[in-house]
Amino acid sequence: MAWLLLVAMLGWQQVGFWREGRLDSDVFALLPGSADPALQAATDALAEAASQQVVVLLRGGDWAATRAAAQAFLTHLREDGLLQPESTDAAKAIAALGVMAPYRRGLITEAQLRRLQATSPDTLADEALRRLYAPGASSGLLPWAEDPLDLWGEAWQARAGDIRRRDGLLSVPDSAGDWVLLRLRYSRPSFNLDGEPHLQRRLQAALDAATAASGMPVRMLRAGVPLHAEAAAVRAHQEISLIGLGSMAAVLLLVWLSFRSLRPLFMVALSLLVGVLCGLAATRLVFGQVHLLTLVFGATLIGVAEDYGIHYFASRQGQPGVPPRTLLRQLAPALLLALATSLLAYLALGIAPMPGLRQMALFSVAGLTGAFATVLLWFPWLDAGRPRQSPFARAIAESLHRWPRWPAGRRGWMLLALLLLPAAGGWLQLRSEDGLRALQASPPDLLADEREISQRLGLPSPAQFYLLRAADPQTLLQLEEALAGRLQAGVDEGHLRGWRAVSQLVPSIARQQRNERIVRELETALFERIRQRIGQAPGAPAPQGFWLLPEVALAAAPGEALRSQWLGRHDGAWVSLVLLEGLGQEGLARAAAAADGLEGVRWVDRSADFSAVLSRYRVLMQWLLLVGYAAVALSLWLRFRRKAWRVLAPTVLAAAISLGLLGWFGVPLQLFGVLAQLLLLGVGVDYGIFLVEHEDDPPAWLAVCLGAASTWLAFGLLALSATPALHGFGLTLLLGIGLVWLLSPCFRPAGLRTDTAPTLKGMPS
Repeated sequence: MAWLLLVAMLGWQQVGFWREGRLDSDVFALLPGSADPALQAATDALAEAASQQVVVLLRGGDWAATRAAAQAFLTHLREDGLLQPESTDAAKAIAALGVMAPYRRGLITEAQLRRLQATSPDTLADEALRRLYAPGASSGLLPWAEDPLDLWGEAWQARAGDIRRRDGLLSVPDSAGDWVLLRLRYSRPSFNLDGEPHLQRRLQAALDAATAASGMPVRMLRAGVPLHAEAAAVRAHQEISLIGLGSMAAVLLLVWLSFRSLRPLFMVALSLLVGVLCGLAATRLVFGQVHLLTLVFGATLIGVAEDYGIHYFASRQGQPGVPPRTLLRQLAPALLLALATSLLAYLALGIAPMPGLRQMALFSVAGLTGAFATVLLWFPWLDAGRPRQSPFARAIAESLHRWPRWPAGRRGWMLLALLLLPAAGGWLQLRSEDGLRALQASPPDLLADEREISQRLGLPSPAQFYLLRAADPQTLLQLEEALAGRLQAGVDEGHLRGWRAVSQLVPSIARQQRNERIVRELETALFERIRQRIGQAPGAPAPQGFWLLPEVALAAAPGEALRSQWLGRHDGAWVSLVLLEGLGQEGLARAAAAADGLEGVRWVDRSADFSAVLSRYRVLMQWLLLVGYAAVALSLWLRFRRKAWRVLAPTVLAAAISLGLLGWFGVPLQLFGVLAQLLLLGVGVDYGIFLVEHEDDPPAWLAVCLGAASTWLAFGLLALSATPALHGFGLTLLLGIGLVWLLSPCFRPAGLRTDTAPTLKGMPS
């Protein structure tokens, strides 16, 4: 009754879980957090800033067509508000800049300063007069008397890069025709795992409307974290359906063919359902949410959790006269040992401090325990009828006695050499790969669009950046400025397109004071020359006397894009980030070298760091795998003594041969591949346990065959996953489990003679 109440509570909890849609698709959430609080805060800030941003570029045949397409595109998006465009109103933009206009002299760029110092006063006077008398050229953000050279407007245009305002839209120049830039905000905080690409469909529908409005084909480029997240959610839904429902259907079909009754079908399905409920509930309770890859991986649980129910009904067929409770007491030692070895294998996933692996481990351990408890507590009460005989089950069970045994002596060693020599050739070709790309598989067309947008707009990468620390905000800004001086060399050499730092928006007070003094002296001399030429000019500009602070600049609208880079105080220091634009692989070494010798500046390459973490844990898990084999061997020896090697040998051979086959197939060994070997140990040993525990027992062989078939299907379907790590994981178990199933009966003890062995004959139909 207590288990029934707990299961009912879990079911109610799942209703709320799926309503909330608390599924995580961020690949970085699978990886360990940083021990450095400032670095972790930086990673979180960048992830949050990008989590709801979508960038779209549109281009038609000419500007008129492109403008019409963009307006139709935006109109279509506004219908449901799923994607909300950022304002491009020029008047609002100018008003936002007005907040910072009083500080304008101190905010000129270094490039402007170099140009002013390299230009003669007479040339600057000519430029100012041209702006004064040419209405088309004199339009600026400020009146001519306040900014005769339009330094304020020029500074903001430099910060905007290639982006221009044209007919109320943001445009990006291109030799084949200007693009329209649309910055969109995704209005939903999470995705529902319903398998529907809502974002992509909305963008495609808007593109169709844009094409109709322009009267000619319109090209669209799109990029943004929400697009990758949705693609991951859609793929996860497809893979969960394929793996979970496919393996569930296969398991139920096998149960039906073997037992020809709805009762075993219902009870095995019930144990699987309870197992999944327990896995989801435990994962949500501990982690607060469930990652999509955990859900995909958890779908394979069906292929393992059904073993307990199948073993029970196979034994019921072989011993129809034994009461269910008595039968379960007889089966309990083998079932508990099988559960323990499986749990040990899954728990090994959680040893590494990686949230993703720990989620998968907890999901699997809780799921297997829930399925086992259901068999143990409910099956004796629910199984009131008598088992029915099945020709399918009888054929499988009686095939055990036709299975060859492993030859003893020299023939056995020769057979072992024949199996392992080809595998050894594969071991020599096996290579390791620990890149972060193994954990994600975004659509190729989306990745291509993102690369092109990054090239055109110089978008900074959130994976590589500088982390800066200083005692106070002004020292921190000066440190950014010192780093910027080094980065300019990379821009001049073409290895870098630019950088993005808070000090570009709000220089240090020392630099503002220097800039203000230079500009004020220049404008004073400029007005004197103009007075000499035309007889009148504004009076000499007064000293500024006040300075822009980071908190003021970042609170204003122009500072919105940089807020995520100013992290405030952490562990007694002020922290900020400097992001790089247009950084290629060839520039990584130069970028790292730019931080050398600057105290308080740290170069961070998250992709390289995570790859190193994956490599370190892969090696750790390889050693853990050896420890696992030793621990399993000891537990088997305690139970079976001299027969223990017969239980373990099939799994050892299957692991060795499967690794060799991966080498021949060119599949790299990754962390998930080593984890697959751990699970092969936990799952594969079960087959040997059942066959040695019940020597030459056809019902035990029937349970092994059905369990192996369902497990093989579940993990085999995982090999179809688009995520490289899960694909390699599934392929390893596809090969390994198949080999364990083939080899396990060969190592069974001599046992009973075939003519006196128990069979399924004589059972009632």
